[in-house]
Amino acid sequence: MSTQDLRRATSVVTPMPEIQTTTAAKRTDLHPSVPPYLKETYSWAYLSPRALAFFDRPWVVSAILFGNYRRLQRALLDEVEPGLTVLQAACVYGDFSKNLAEFLGPSGKLDVIDVAKLQVANCERKLKGFPHARTLLADAAIPRDAAYDAVTCFFLLHELPDEYKCTVLNALLRSVRVGGKVVFIDYHRPHFANPLKGLMSLVFKTLEPYAKSLWRRDIATFASAPERFEWRKQTYFGGLYQKVVAHCRGPFLSQAAPRQR
Repeated sequence: MSTQDLRRATSVVTPMPEIQTTTAAKRTDLHPSVPPYLKETYSWAYLSPRALAFFDRPWVVSAILFGNYRRLQRALLDEVEPGLTVLQAACVYGDFSKNLAEFLGPSGKLDVIDVAKLQVANCERKLKGFPHARTLLADAAIPRDAAYDAVTCFFLLHELPDEYKCTVLNALLRSVRVGGKVVFIDYHRPHFANPLKGLMSLVFKTLEPYAKSLWRRDIATFASAPERFEWRKQTYFGGLYQKVVAHCRGPFLSQAAPRQR
């Protein structure tokens, strides 16, 4: 399924102002460390130049997602508007970041953050033609002071251990303004009759050890203050994928433990 036609901006754009962040975020984002789980579990996919050269192609991403890459990309774009200030949590293989920057247009702003220098450098290359977009070496686990109209999280949560899922998800929820939204696109428990259920179970067992928690739990249950948001979910491709939108209804007033199912 193809993305919406995207028009490249041709007008002159003024330099993008700095997004205000907490002191802790400023200090830590200067030299974020690569989390141990990433080194131990996903170095083959995200920390290797050879892997980057292979995976960073739209057709490869589409094959991994059984032809649903464009469909899911469009599902996310349906939740944002041109001119918004958007945070993208983690670099994404393929042309996702380029298409998002193009969709937001010159009146919008896009920050893409990642803890891996290799991924940041690669994303910077892809976004060279978009002065309203920038790529930052930063940790998605650190909140960014409710500075964004929207936050996107495209196939990141399933790669995180559950404790880190909670930390990252809550940081992203705290990074959106009241009235804004956080959009998650990720795996979901497939319908019982989905013929790919057995295959994906094997893939998760061998390559994606943290993914199956998204089969067992709703994304909202990882939030420390889910009541501050209005949650909406839609599934795709026989339930294998999901879009979850968290619309911010009010500021965080307290810190509570994540709910368990």
